[in-house]
Amino acid sequence: MTTLRSIGFIGTGIMGAPMARRLAKAGHQVRAWNRTRSKADSLEAVGIETVERPEQAVTESEVVIVMLSSGPVCDELLLGSDGLLNAMQPGATLIVMSSIPVETARRQAKEASKHQIHYLDAPVSGGEQGAIDGTLAIMAGGDAESFKAVEPILLSLGRPVHVGPAGSGELVKLANQMIVANTIATVAEAILLAERGGADPAQMLNALEGGFADSTVLRIHGQRMIKEDFTPGGPSKWQLKDTQTAMALAQEWQLKLPVSSLVNGLYEALIAQGEGDLDHSALIRQLRRHNQ
Repeated sequence: MTTLRSIGFIGTGIMGAPMARRLAKAGHQVRAWNRTRSKADSLEAVGIETVERPEQAVTESEVVIVMLSSGPVCDELLLGSDGLLNAMQPGATLIVMSSIPVETARRQAKEASKHQIHYLDAPVSGGEQGAIDGTLAIMAGGDAESFKAVEPILLSLGRPVHVGPAGSGELVKLANQMIVANTIATVAEAILLAERGGADPAQMLNALEGGFADSTVLRIHGQRMIKEDFTPGGPSKWQLKDTQTAMALAQEWQLKLPVSSLVNGLYEALIAQGEGDLDHSALIRQLRRHNQ
């Protein structure tokens, strides 16, 4: 039986809000904060207390979950003399589920340790629908004992896997984002090929189902591309943030990743067109521009 916990939730945007709801519905006591208060107010309907200041969400919480947009934003709230690490109680566990650089996670883990706070970096994949359904892939880095202590909480959100020491979760998330971005680009090219040759792209997706080319990206993002429905589940600007982080690490480690480098450039061009707020499947728009 899952032990019910007091959880402070920081960041209730596209992903954070449904994640907080799932935790509350599982019976945990959840106190939430979001920079734009109106985005958190709807959570009160499921018994979540929303607060004015972030420290109010963490002071009495056994577990604090952070779901913010980037490493600098996380650092801004967590570190420094006014940071949330100072407001958290010793012995609590901090779970950063944002996609942040590997070195940022490692640095945060060291700072958390100075405050006697357990730390996990546990980024997710699965988009908004995965957050709603509780089917997120959760890649957790940190101490194995700390992971086991909060694993029942993470199971309410999806499928957590401990992948190594602090920073490892973010490293595996970058690998995930490379695969997603590269597959989106390939699916977009396949749709363009089918269209140019006179085949029905929607029927192509049906025909490929169950074969080696089948994937979640093919089924979900292929449909979005065909329907031109780019309502953001995962905005292109956040996809680019992750692929650029991966490219920076590859350069630092002297790795040559030509396919990922090319796709990263396509996303840079897409964002330069002012389409960063569209779903990352909107990459097909950039490929269409290449074929005009």
